[in-house]
Amino acid sequence: MREVADELGVTTSTVSQQLAALSREVGATLIEPQGRRVRLTPAGRRLAEHAVTILAAVDAARLDLDPRAEPAGTVRVAGFATAVRRSLLPITAHLAASHPQVRLRIHEHEPAEAFALLATDDVDLALTYDYNLAPAPVDRTLEATPLWSAPWSLGVPADAVGEEPVPATAGEVFARFRGHGWIVNSRNTADEVVVRAIAAMADFEPRIAHRADSLDLVQDLIVAGLGVGLLPADQPTLPGVRLLPLTGPQARLRSYAVTRRGRTGWPPLALILDLLTAHASAPPG
Repeated sequence: MREVADELGVTTSTVSQQLAALSREVGATLIEPQGRRVRLTPAGRRLAEHAVTILAAVDAARLDLDPRAEPAGTVRVAGFATAVRRSLLPITAHLAASHPQVRLRIHEHEPAEAFALLATDDVDLALTYDYNLAPAPVDRTLEATPLWSAPWSLGVPADAVGEEPVPATAGEVFARFRGHGWIVNSRNTADEVVVRAIAAMADFEPRIAHRADSLDLVQDLIVAGLGVGLLPADQPTLPGVRLLPLTGPQARLRSYAVTRRGRTGWPPLALILDLLTAHASAPPG
């Protein structure tokens, strides 16, 4: 006991008290007298064997979590499809080549679903969005990093406008289609808020006819003459769909990388965030 105390720089009484506390915690006698000394019981020797493994695991965990260490681990990501394609997939080749010990697990989710998964610690990173005309509040327990933004237009049947001049403002564009059915997202309300806000500027209440999560399906519905709806202005469209620009005000989708506050020190997550922001700020091509 004295040798242990000298090694640890504590008193023999402290060593004795700690051993007694450990014995109570595991529910077994760990030492027994041997003359004027003590020795480990069979249970004590078994616990010592476990301690070697436990301490090695602690050292490994410290190394793994050291901000200076080579990143390693699986980063769980929940994100909307456009952000996965535009932000996440482009960095995967670089990630595999430069940091093969960092892996991604991708779940496709709308923002509300991704936020819920963050709250329950089922994912490490959420790729979310809102619109400038429908800003989404971010809980103070979360940190949001802006990535990119893109203008959205009103998608209408091409034969509904032909080659006629496009009205000057978003409200005037919407007013032209006040009698049509409107298509909005089935899993998120943000674009419906935008539709209703711009329609209010034109003094009408849009008739929501269809709800669809897939932008491809939205285009199919437009081609079929079943309604009009918001579509990204920087993406190709099907034949039969025409995009009408929205200005005064413009409608812009804004994307974010969102984490739980205090988690960005984990090296694999910090690496993914750095790659996402670098890709977002890189010039096209």
